[in-house]
Amino acid sequence: MKIAISGKGGVGKTTLTALLAQLYADKGLDVLAVDADPSPCLAGALGVPDVIQDTLAPIAEMNELIEERTGAKPGTTGGFFTINPRVDDIPDRFSITHRGVRLLEMGAVDLGGSGCICPESAMLKTLFTHLLFRKDEVLLLDMYAGVEHLGRATVDFVDALIIVVEPTRRSVGTAEQIYKLAHDIHLERIWLVGNKVQTREEISFLENNPMGIPLLGTLPSTPGVIEADRIGKAVYDHVPELRQAAIEIAHRIEEISQERAL
Repeated sequence: MKIAISGKGGVGKTTLTALLAQLYADKGLDVLAVDADPSPCLAGALGVPDVIQDTLAPIAEMNELIEERTGAKPGTTGGFFTINPRVDDIPDRFSITHRGVRLLEMGAVDLGGSGCICPESAMLKTLFTHLLFRKDEVLLLDMYAGVEHLGRATVDFVDALIIVVEPTRRSVGTAEQIYKLAHDIHLERIWLVGNKVQTREEISFLENNPMGIPLLGTLPSTPGVIEADRIGKAVYDHVPELRQAAIEIAHRIEEISQERAL
C-alpha cells in the first residue's frame, strides 16, 4: 500500500500521516513514513524523542553523500553529474525507527517543473522513484501542497492520493488545484479527508465539493493536537478521538482496496 498525503500547509496532513503510520505499525505491518515536506515535522507528530530526532538528517542536506553519488557538489548548476545516482541503500541506512515506524526525511529542494537541474534535485527525484518501487508493506508520503514528487512513470505505483482539507472555501480551493494537477499525470484514485471538523454542516460542505472528490473520512477539531506537540507526545496516543477517526479512515481504505480487487 502506497499512499501520498497532500494539502495546504497547516491543514493537518502530517497529523493524518502520523496517525496512519502508527496504526499500521501497531498492526505489525512494515511501515515506511517519508517526510517530503520542505518543513519536516512528522517526527514530532510521531512522538519521536528529541535525542532520536537529532540523529535524523534530511537527505537534501547530506552534501557529502550527494557529491559522492552524483559527482557534483550541491549548490552548483551546469557541468556534468549523474542524474540517476545510486539510492537503494538510503531508506534503510538513513531512516530512524520509532515504535515500529521507520521515518525518512527528504528535505527541501525544488522538485517542480521549473527546470531546476542540480545534484540535489537529481538525488531526491531518483530516491522518490525508488521508494515507490520498494516492497514495503505500507509507504506513507507526507507531501507538500502539490504532486510535484509524482510523475507519469510512477503514478501507477501510488494506490491513492489523500488531500487533507479544512472545512473552508480556501482549503477546498487548494484541494481543487491539487486535484487538477493529479489528473494531469493521470492519477485517478484521489480522496479527501476533512480535518478540524466540528459539525454535520461542515461534513456536508466537504462532501459537496465542486470537483466531486470522494470524502474518505474526517478528523474532529480538538486542542489535543497542539497539546501533544507542546509536551512531545504522539498525537496517536494523546488524542483518542483522532486515533479512532484514523481507524475508521484506514478501514474505509481497506474496503475500497478490496472493492478494486474484485
